Amino acid sequence: METRIPTLRDGAVTIRPIRLRDARQLERELLDNRGWLRKWEATNPHGPLSFDMKASIRSLQANARAGFGLPFAIEYNGEFAGQLNVSSITYGSLGSATIGYWVSERFAGKNITPTAVALATDFCFFQAGMHRMEICIRPENVPSLRVVEKLGFRYEGLRRRYIHINGDWRDHYCFALVVEELPSGVLRRWQDGTVPDSNATIPEADRIAASVSLRLGSGL
Repeated sequence: METRIPTLRDGAVTIRPIRLRDARQLERELLDNRGWLRKWEATNPHGPLSFDMKASIRSLQANARAGFGLPFAIEYNGEFAGQLNVSSITYGSLGSATIGYWVSERFAGKNITPTAVALATDFCFFQAGMHRMEICIRPENVPSLRVVEKLGFRYEGLRRRYIHINGDWRDHYCFALVVEELPSGVLRRWQDGTVPDSNATIPEADRIAASVSLRLGSGL
């Protein structure tokens, strides 16, 4: 079931459908931000990372037409700032999807990412009919952990060696929300300052387990 990809805005932040003509800008941002993004990038354990941006965008668009994803470009004051992808969309009895994102280093600290995530999550809940939205984050990715803390995504557990990132299988913390928790929406709750403080709290046992896994994976 294909869902039309909207253009959504709040203040200086816009998320819109990614387009083939974004390929050159997307490639430039990824290359210019290699040091900033490489350690968080999903990688293919069976092949090299591809920088064929047009092919990547076509794949995202085909996935969207099949009803499995919503690929967005993120803009700040009209300037290309990053990407947000809603993926693994499942309808019916599960009604679930996953969010992934990145922004260029020069845009960090401007609340662009939480705003983009809130816009996308509210759309998925209230327009696309999703019931549950999930974000999985590497334990050492402090800026991304701050995003789920700001928006009140609930911590749901540690997933061991879950996604291949930067050349190896990495542990991830899992956070989620369900639509019943948010009658006013994610963005409004954040802007109103009513996000529960403890939602994103990670149990100490999981912090220790992730830390041990990281040391073992680094050969320490």
